[in-house]
Amino acid sequence: MNAIVEISAAQALVDQLIANGVDHIFCVPGESYLAVLDACYERNVKLTVCRNEAGAAMMADAYGKATGRPGICFVTRGPGAANAFAGVHIAQHDSTPMILFIGQIERSNRDRGAFQEVDYRAMFAGQTKWTAEIDDGARVTEYVSRAFHVALAGRPGPVALALPKDMLEERVLPRPCPPAAAVETAPGAEAMDALATMIAEAKRPLFVLGGTRWDETASRRMMDWASAFDMPVATSYRRLPLFDPLHDCYAGDLGLAANPKLVARARASDLFVLVGGRLGEIPSQGYKLLDIPAPRTRFVHIYPQGEEFGRVYAPTLAIHASPKAFIEMLAKQEPPAVRPWREETRQAHQDYLGFSRSFAPSADVDLAQTMIWLSDHLPSDAVICNGAGNYASWIHRYFRFRSYNSHFAPTSATMGYGVPAAVAIKRLYPERLVVSLNGDGDFLMNGQEFATAVQYDLPIIVVVCDNASYGTIRMHQERNYPARVVGTDLRNPDFAAYARAFGGYGARVERTQDFPEAFEAARASGLPSIIHLMMDPDRITPTANLSALRAEAFSRQ
Repeated sequence: MNAIVEISAAQALVDQLIANGVDHIFCVPGESYLAVLDACYERNVKLTVCRNEAGAAMMADAYGKATGRPGICFVTRGPGAANAFAGVHIAQHDSTPMILFIGQIERSNRDRGAFQEVDYRAMFAGQTKWTAEIDDGARVTEYVSRAFHVALAGRPGPVALALPKDMLEERVLPRPCPPAAAVETAPGAEAMDALATMIAEAKRPLFVLGGTRWDETASRRMMDWASAFDMPVATSYRRLPLFDPLHDCYAGDLGLAANPKLVARARASDLFVLVGGRLGEIPSQGYKLLDIPAPRTRFVHIYPQGEEFGRVYAPTLAIHASPKAFIEMLAKQEPPAVRPWREETRQAHQDYLGFSRSFAPSADVDLAQTMIWLSDHLPSDAVICNGAGNYASWIHRYFRFRSYNSHFAPTSATMGYGVPAAVAIKRLYPERLVVSLNGDGDFLMNGQEFATAVQYDLPIIVVVCDNASYGTIRMHQERNYPARVVGTDLRNPDFAAYARAFGGYGARVERTQDFPEAFEAARASGLPSIIHLMMDPDRITPTANLSALRAEAFSRQ
């Protein structure tokens, strides 16, 4: 009989990642977990080495969003973990499965204030589903297996595991666990019958889709069901790809700067059905869409984690189910013979179509026309990645996402997400066109990851919308402190030259009509590219100018 050969705890850790289907790790290297990097070398695990831990964590988040499996990020202790915190915050708010592994000091030096020592349970307690430190190398497989189960269960989210340097070097027996799988909780027949009765009794129903735990099949089934029921369907904040915008039943996006007609329609509904989402501050229009805690309309909430029911809104009917399992059951229902909302559904779609193409042209580069051009000319499977800033309101209103998994953006509105996410998605889907849309302040939060795109030959196209300010903050400043501008102006570099300095392609666009040529040239270059858009600083949203906001603010004084 052959004796079992011991391996290092680091090797056992990587083996358990592989057992769970991990084929990619995002990291910034650190001496605290060199044993893991060596195990990745030995086992030929694919790494994306980033320039900042924030970028690495955001890439892991984007990977988790795209695959539904935990994105994996490795960072070193202390400052490395601090930098990664922003990505963990995104994963927590966005319900993204993710596991952050953190190098840690040797166990023998614990509680001495050793070099870069941090208590990670305290640091990440409020932002993860579970944070732990592995003290015993023999339990590495157990901890990693549990991390996958926790990240995927119920409402998905981030897990953080600290790895003492000396623990990783211990010799252990290989004891791999089977891969973790999310449990697709299905609704009961009684709940589905109650929902069918509510639909049959409704005159102004509205379905709103959000959250995670979806897949392309569920999205398609939802569209087929909506067609059969003539049901108006809206999407929640930054969940636009869940429903085809050109479908006859699509009513629009309940996000930032939502169509006022859709908001009015939601408030007037007599049956509001939320599938998979939480109806947070932005989609609820500042918690004013429904009454709290008891909505006056019938409110049906479908969610995979029971603790969410009644957290803000007390539902008329709570259905504990994942979107995939719920929609599989929903698709089996027969539509009522009488559907009084049919014409309202058609009108809701016409309202969306008009809203997503109407605009007042602005000087310099008109972002509405630019988004419309992108929407009309990009391949249907193209991917848009963006961070946060007022520029994103043009994306929500004017870009029509025609395929599932085509938009990656943080619901926490974290700046600096667009470039790291684009790098991750291009690594995952090299055949798809990936475009990163950014504000000027937004881009420079994590613009260093453009170097990562160059290093791995990832021809992403980065668009930087430059209005020389932190535009969202400036907008609020003008509303509350008109003409008292402080702290919101920016002096920006030549972003096209920035691209060329890294070895990419760069172009500057000062007129709307020049954008298509610049975009096609960037695409033809085959290089990571930056297109620098010179924006009108006064045009702050699709519907508002700073000068008008300032004048309105003065009139109130």
